[in-house]
Amino acid sequence: MGNKVIHKQAFFYTVINYLGTAIGIVSALFIYPLDYGFSGIIKFIDYLTQLLYPVMVLGASHALIKFYPALDNQKRKQLFNYSLVSISVASLVVLVLIFLFDKLTGYNDIILVYFSFPIAISLAFIDLFRKQAQQMQRLAVPTLFEKIMPKVALPLLFILLLNNVLGVNESLFFYVLTYVFIFLFTGFYLFRYFQPGYNYRFKTLFGEISRKDYFRYSLFSFAGSFGSVLAFRIDGIVVFNFISDEANGIFGNAVTIASAMQVPAVGLFALYAPIISDYLKSENFKDLHVKYKETARLLFFIGALLYSCIFVGIDDLFRLLPSYDKLSQMIPVICISGFSVLINMATGFNTEIITYSKYYRFNMIAILCLVGLNVPLNLFVVYYTNWGIEGIAWASFLSVTLFNALKMIFIYKKFGLLPFDKAFVKMGLIFGLSLAIIYILPDVGNNLINLVYKTGLSLLINIIAVYKLRLVYQVNVWMDKVLLFTKKK
Repeated sequence: MGNKVIHKQAFFYTVINYLGTAIGIVSALFIYPLDYGFSGIIKFIDYLTQLLYPVMVLGASHALIKFYPALDNQKRKQLFNYSLVSISVASLVVLVLIFLFDKLTGYNDIILVYFSFPIAISLAFIDLFRKQAQQMQRLAVPTLFEKIMPKVALPLLFILLLNNVLGVNESLFFYVLTYVFIFLFTGFYLFRYFQPGYNYRFKTLFGEISRKDYFRYSLFSFAGSFGSVLAFRIDGIVVFNFISDEANGIFGNAVTIASAMQVPAVGLFALYAPIISDYLKSENFKDLHVKYKETARLLFFIGALLYSCIFVGIDDLFRLLPSYDKLSQMIPVICISGFSVLINMATGFNTEIITYSKYYRFNMIAILCLVGLNVPLNLFVVYYTNWGIEGIAWASFLSVTLFNALKMIFIYKKFGLLPFDKAFVKMGLIFGLSLAIIYILPDVGNNLINLVYKTGLSLLINIIAVYKLRLVYQVNVWMDKVLLFTKKK
C-alpha cells in the first residue's frame, strides 16, 4: 500500500481515538455519576478483563508482528493460524483456573469474574485480528469497532438500568454481548481481505523460524503486558475489593477524565517510534537527544496547559453541571491522577528509547519494580490509613513518578541523555507561578464567568510567555501561522 493509504488510515485511527475519548468524558460527566455503584462494577470487570486477556494472548499478537516480515505469504498464514490455536488453548486453561479459583476460595464476587471471561477472550482475538489488520494497513475499521462501540453501548445500558428497563445482571450480559459482537464484526472484516486457510500443521512453520525464539519472545511480551496491567490497574481492583463498588466508580471515572490529557502523547509517541528506532540503530545519539528534549518540552507544555485549566476551573465547571454533589467527589482524584499523567508526559519517550535499544529487557525490570512498589502502597493505604481513594491516587502517583525516574536514570547512565534542559525548567517555573497566582485570585460570584476568566487567563499567560521566550519550537511555529493568518484577514 502507498503512503497515501497509510496516512489516510493513520488519520482515521487518530480521529477514532479522539472521538472515543470524547464520548468517554461526556459519559463520565453526565451519565456514570448517576449510579457510581454500577459504574464501579463495570470498572472492576474491565480491570479483571485487562488481567485475563494478556494470559490468553500469551504474547501471540506481538510475536505475529515480530516474525511476520521474515516469512513468505504461506508461512504468514500458518503463523496466524498458530496464534488462533494458541489463544484458544490458553483461554480454555484460564477458564479451568477460574473454575478452580471459584471452588477453592468461594470468592463473593465470582460472578463478575465469569462476566469478565467472555470479554477477555473476545479482546484476545480482537487483539490478534487488529495486529493482522495492522500488517495489511487496514487498522481504522477494527479500531472503530473496538474504541467506539463499547463507549456507545455502556451509556445506553446505564440509561436502561436507571429507568428500570434492565436489571444489573441483564445490563452486564448485554455489556458482554457488545464485546462478542465487536469480536465477530472485526473477524468478519478481517477475513474479507485475509484468508488464512485451514493449514494447522505447524512443523514447516517452525522449520522457518526458531520455536525457541518464538516462545522466548512471546513469553517476554506476555510478561511485559501482564506486568503493566498489574502496575497500572491494580488500584481499581484494590478499591473495589477493599473499599466499595461506589468508590471504585468515583475513582474510575476520575481517572478516565484525567487520562484524557495524555491522548496527544499517544499519537506523538506512535509518530516518533520509527524515528527513535532508526536513531538507535545508527547510534545517532546527538539527534536523538535533540528529539528527546524537544518532545518532552512539547508534551509538558500541552500537559501543563491542560492541567492548569483543570486545576483552576474544574470546580466551577462541575457547579454548572447536573449532580454537582456526585461530580465533586471526583475532583481530588482528577487533580492527583492528572498530575501523574503530567509527570508521565513530561519525561518524554523514555519507554520507547529503552524498548528499541539493546537494553529492552530493562522495561521488564522497571515494571516489576513498579508492581513491587504500587501493590504494597495500595494495601498500606487501605489497611493503615483512612485516606480512601485519595490515598490510592497518591500511591499511584508516587509509583508512576519513581517508575519514570528509574527509566530516566537508566537512560542517562547508558546513553548520557536527559529530557530536561534550561528551557524546560523555565517553562516549569512559568506554569507553577501562573497556577499559584490564578488559583488565589478572588471569585466573581458567577461560576460561568469564573470558569472563563480563570481558565482564559491561564491559557493567555502561559501561551504568551512560552511563545515570547521561544521555549517550545512547535508552539512558535503554530503561533506564527495563526498570527500570519489573522494579519491576512
